Amino acid sequence: MQIVERSTLAETLWPAQAAPGWLRNVLLAIGGSLLLTLSAKINVPFYPVPMTMQTFAVLLIGAAFGWRLGAATVLFYLAQGALGLPVFAGTPEKGIGLAYMMGPTGGYLIGFVIAAALVGWLVQRGWDRSFIWLAAAMFIGHVVISAYGVAWLGSSIGLVQAWTLGVVPFPYANVFKTLLAAACMRAGWSIANFRG
Repeated sequence: MQIVERSTLAETLWPAQAAPGWLRNVLLAIGGSLLLTLSAKINVPFYPVPMTMQTFAVLLIGAAFGWRLGAATVLFYLAQGALGLPVFAGTPEKGIGLAYMMGPTGGYLIGFVIAAALVGWLVQRGWDRSFIWLAAAMFIGHVVISAYGVAWLGSSIGLVQAWTLGVVPFPYANVFKTLLAAACMRAGWSIANFRG
């Protein structure tokens, strides 16, 4: 049985007729990487620890762009970081380039790519047509990011300590970012349906 991929929010709001598909994808990837950079620099006071908005941006990009362009956008962002551009949280103060990427947050960065692809894949199968299913897809994306982050961090400080530092402080922040990203997607679809 063949699974049909649905149009993404980005494709619906910016149809291929409006610009060549490759140009639209390049511009969306650039815009998405800028959003990721900005989200990494935002430090929101939150209980029990401050949070950045990176996972919000990753989930939103995956959901809005679909799995291929979502993953490609995050890879483009990571490539900028690998080249030494200060696009990550805490850069340049905490280092730049591959040295930063191989540090404690390296697993989360890998998880970003997988999560964007997975959320995009689920959305292209209709998970964004309901707020509850969309939030579930984004929750799964957060689980993926956390799993890669804890596994990476655990290889150097142990899994229990990695869980304590990398997951325990963030459940409320992750719920907030999941619901915010899902609400943004639903608002985007409302705009798309209104225009249509």
